Amino acid sequence: MPVTLDSLGALAALPFDEIIDVRAPSEFAEDHIPGAINLPVLSDSERARVGTIYVQEDKFLARKIGAALVARNAAAHIEGPLADRGGGWRPLVYCWRGGQRSGSFTVILKQIGWQADTVAGGYRSYRRLVADMLYEQDFPARVVLIDGGTGTAKTRLLAHIAAQGGQVLDLEEMAAHRGSVFGPVAGGQPPQKAFESTLAAQIAALDSARPVYVEAESTRIGRINLPPALARAMKAAEVVRITAPMTARVRHLISDYADLVADPDTLDAILGRLVRYHGHDQVAEWRALAASGDLARLVESLIVTHYDPRYTRIAGPGQAAPLSLPDLEEATLATTAQRLIADHG
Repeated sequence: MPVTLDSLGALAALPFDEIIDVRAPSEFAEDHIPGAINLPVLSDSERARVGTIYVQEDKFLARKIGAALVARNAAAHIEGPLADRGGGWRPLVYCWRGGQRSGSFTVILKQIGWQADTVAGGYRSYRRLVADMLYEQDFPARVVLIDGGTGTAKTRLLAHIAAQGGQVLDLEEMAAHRGSVFGPVAGGQPPQKAFESTLAAQIAALDSARPVYVEAESTRIGRINLPPALARAMKAAEVVRITAPMTARVRHLISDYADLVADPDTLDAILGRLVRYHGHDQVAEWRALAASGDLARLVESLIVTHYDPRYTRIAGPGQAAPLSLPDLEEATLATTAQRLIADHG
C-alpha cells in the first residue's frame, strides 16, 4: 500500500532502508527528497519521446514504448546499482505523482522479493509539505541572529555553536553562497526548490524548546530567496551584533576567500562589478592593489568603503546585544559560542 507522508519529520522514522527517485535526471536535479538516490526509469530524452508520442500520435503506442524502456532501465539498475542489495532490503520509491513510473518499478522490485513500496502522490505530495512548512506555517523555534559586519567570522562562530551542541541553520552553506558580491563558490548554487528541501529537512529536525542560531542575512542569498516563515522569524529575532578589530577582520577574509585570492582573473572580474557603486577610479585603485598582491590593503579598503557603509544602511540602529571580540581566533570563537549558548538557553 502506498505510504502517505503526513509530515516531513515522519520521513526519518519510516521503516525503509533507502529512498529511490525514479524520475528523470533533470527532475531529480531540480529537487528531490533529501537522501534519495536517482535511478531513473526514463531518461530525459526518453521521457520527452514518450510524452510526444502520447500527445501527438497514439496513447497505446506511447504506453507500450514506455513500458519497454522502463523494463530495460529497471534491468540495468537491478544488475548495476542494486546488485548488492540483500533479500531483506526495503526501498521506498517515488516519481512525480506516484503513478506509472514508480508503480512499474516497484512491481518489478516486489517480484524479486524486495519489500518495496511507493509514496502516495509522489514528489508532489512531498513538495506540498515543504511549501506548507516554509510558506504557510510559523517557524517552530526561537531564532537568535548572529549579526555583524563583513569579516566578523559569523559563519565560523556558528560552527563553534554547533560543535558545542547548539542548534544552527547555516544558510550560506545551504545556499552555496557567501552572501556578497564576492559570494559565489565553486559548483554554483542549488535550485530554489532544492535549497528549500534542505532547509525544511533541517527545520523538521529542530527541538522547538531550544533556540536556533542563524547568521543575519538579507532575504536573498545570491539568487536564493529565503522563504517567508524563516524571513519572518529572523525579522522578529533576538540579535547579537559582533564586532572585531579591523586587522582580525582582514585576516579572516583573506583566509575565507582563499579561492578568489588564488584566481586573479575571477577576482578582477568581480571588482569590475563594483564600478556602478564606486566609479572607475576607485575600482582601478582596488584592481591595482589586487594585481600587486597587496591583499591586506585591498580587503581593508573594501571593508571601509564598500561593506561597512552598506551594512550600516541595512542594519540600522536596531535593538541588538553588542558583543565585542578582541580577535577572531578559534579559541575566542569557541568561548564566545559557549557564552551565547549559556545566555540564550
